[in-house]
Amino acid sequence: MDSAEEPPSRAGSLALVGGIACLNFANTSSGRGTPRHLEHLRSYDLVLAWAEHAGLLTAAQRRSLSDLAALQPAAAARLLRRALDLREAIYATAEALAHRTPPPADALATLNQELARAMSQARIRPDASGFAWDWRDAEPAFDRPLWPIARSAAELLTSPAHEHVKQCPGAHCGWVFLDLTKNHRRRWCEMEVCGSRAKVRRYRERRRGADAA
Repeated sequence: MDSAEEPPSRAGSLALVGGIACLNFANTSSGRGTPRHLEHLRSYDLVLAWAEHAGLLTAAQRRSLSDLAALQPAAAARLLRRALDLREAIYATAEALAHRTPPPADALATLNQELARAMSQARIRPDASGFAWDWRDAEPAFDRPLWPIARSAAELLTSPAHEHVKQCPGAHCGWVFLDLTKNHRRRWCEMEVCGSRAKVRRYRERRRGADAA
């Protein structure tokens, strides 16, 4: 439940600007290390809300897992911890890629642990174009939302696209994204948000400088 000191979570409506599922998941928190830190995944149900919003769960899957969490709150709490650990591992790795530094070893270890769990549930199924990835379809599993996230991170890290991971320089932001623009010159997570705020700040700074002069 949201505390009185925190704004309501936007887990079910956050902008999906990362360009790939794992980076969108990393962006469920912002302003890390600043007084304006925002955490949107404060409960297992909020993880489910985000996963449905991001297209990683169907509405029926979300309801099934939410019902299971109500019956087994301790297990749901453990999965929340795993989800946050995976998210921060992905974020640390993406931040390192954005700044051209080696990813932390512990972050990769966490990612590999979740990837092993996820791939044990992976399946191949026929589809109209040949074959496609799918997941085990049996009894509800608490970690079902994490499977496509871990695989997404692995696919990113093993593709040339990892060279185009960037981090938004916006104040109190820090979101990460895959720069898919033709010339790879994207700077902001959202030009309309962080880019516009930066323009406003620069304008005000110029006005203050002019007034002081």
